[in-house]
Amino acid sequence: MKTYHFKIQIKDIQKPPVWRRILVPENITFDIFHQIIQAAFGWSDCHLYHFSLRAWTTEPIYKIPDEFDYDDGITEDSRITKLSEVFNRPKQTLTYMYDFGDNWEHHIILEKISDERIITSLCIDGKGACPPEDCGGIPGYYHLIEILNDPKHRQHKEMKNWLGMAKDEKWDVNRFDSNTANTRCSKIFLV
Repeated sequence: MKTYHFKIQIKDIQKPPVWRRILVPENITFDIFHQIIQAAFGWSDCHLYHFSLRAWTTEPIYKIPDEFDYDDGITEDSRITKLSEVFNRPKQTLTYMYDFGDNWEHHIILEKISDERIITSLCIDGKGACPPEDCGGIPGYYHLIEILNDPKHRQHKEMKNWLGMAKDEKWDVNRFDSNTANTRCSKIFLV
């Protein structure tokens, strides 16, 4: 069994960029891959998702089908479609959309395929704090950062409370802890 080395970056966040580098076995499904991405970034897995070639406009779409999906060949069931059915060479890319309200678009690139065998997913590198759930997408995230950086802002205390931050705690846009990310990733059952 081979190991896939992916770099996944949230599109349109640049100061700093928010990305993770993860290793996964080639035989996992797209649904498990979704769970691993959630763990590596620190998302809460409380919204819908899909994978596609480019955001909304390309097919097939890999997701959990619902009653609105028709048997037209567009939707592939992410619970049974394996990564190895789509990825077979380095430099292939895919888009991961999470939370169709906030529209968190992630760019995925397969950087390398190795012969090493892993029994759990790993997050080996990353940068930037993951935006909080339901903060309003890219514009909302940047606005939230402004509020958190301005103790005199009328919503400062409210937003800190919403995020569960201590009174003297500051939001660190550069925060990334690989140990925490790996602990979350190691709890994903790969079968």
